[in-house]
Amino acid sequence: IEVGSIVTMHFDVRLKDGSVAESTRNIGAPMTFQVGHDDFFSAKLEQQLLGLNIGAKPKIMLLPEDAFGPAHPANIYQVPRSQFKGELSDQLEVGLIINFTQLDGRDIPGVIRELDAHEVTVDFNHPLAGQVVLFDIEIIDVKPKP
Repeated sequence: IEVGSIVTMHFDVRLKDGSVAESTRNIGAPMTFQVGHDDFFSAKLEQQLLGLNIGAKPKIMLLPEDAFGPAHPANIYQVPRSQFKGELSDQLEVGLIINFTQLDGRDIPGVIRELDAHEVTVDFNHPLAGQVVLFDIEIIDVKPKP
């Protein structure tokens, strides 16, 4: 693998406790991207792939700043519980991920962190922000840069 290579790989993103947070194997399709073209989310991870060949199975640990970023307190909001209507109001629980529609029509996921009778604490940081992650990778194919 070199800068510009087209890489096809499977990966599992594991947390410190060993649980799998995301996996291409679970969706049944490997990921394909071009190294060095910002097609993948982490330049640090791409650097660790340089020089590898088909069949390689590296384990790469990334610190939060090299993976999903640090958790920012400014991305945590207190929302009045009254804003959650109908069936959703009855389903609120800590850990639930809800899509919120922004003014521009795009959806952004928020994780429920705390609940009380009047407010819901919603965290709009990436669910893996602030966490050390381990990538278990299997290189399936490497094509030279076009």
